[in-house]
Amino acid sequence: MTGTLLRSQFHFFVPHQLAAYTRQPALITAAYTCFAAGFVLLWPAVMTLAQRIAATSPLWGLWGGCLVIVGLFTRTFQFGTDHLAFHLTDSLGLQTMLNGIDDYYMAWRDTIWHPFRAISGPAFFGWVVLAIGAYRSGALGLGRSVALGLMSALALGTLKGTEPQSFIAVGGLCVAFIPLGISLLRSGPPPTRRAMVWVVALIIVHILMTAYGPRG
Repeated sequence: MTGTLLRSQFHFFVPHQLAAYTRQPALITAAYTCFAAGFVLLWPAVMTLAQRIAATSPLWGLWGGCLVIVGLFTRTFQFGTDHLAFHLTDSLGLQTMLNGIDDYYMAWRDTIWHPFRAISGPAFFGWVVLAIGAYRSGALGLGRSVALGLMSALALGTLKGTEPQSFIAVGGLCVAFIPLGISLLRSGPPPTRRAMVWVVALIIVHILMTAYGPRG
């Protein structure tokens, strides 16, 4: 939702997204990074929900969870092309990249087979399968199951910004998953001291690697 909001002021179509980057590179980079990170961090939520569904409806839990996670992989792949396009704009210029993205879309359309092209479908209908399974199993109520299924309305593709239905799709995701996450935190055991030490240690390592890793 953070990424959706950050780029909502710009038109969603490809040329406008690249033009927005040339004007506000930090904002657009932050928006796309938050959006991509959100999809990567969704996998624990999806697996937890799929596990709850599988307790009473094993096939719905299995297929819903697998299809959605495959869709998350596909969207992460698309973010790689977004990231490259933005940084090549810095060196090649806006018009060159606009032409390049047009050529990329044409080449992608004419590609006979590619794994991330072949599994684009689950990025859409996987959410519907998971939502149906959540309702049938009782893991989520009707309202939150419908909200979860709304994620199927989210556009997929390189340099796709925020559209009107983006708020519906991502908002539905928040309605479905945020209460689930809160309930898990309240009902689960508190983290042990050893776990907290490891969390702090990993954060420190991440900070050090971020600061000194690029310098060799």
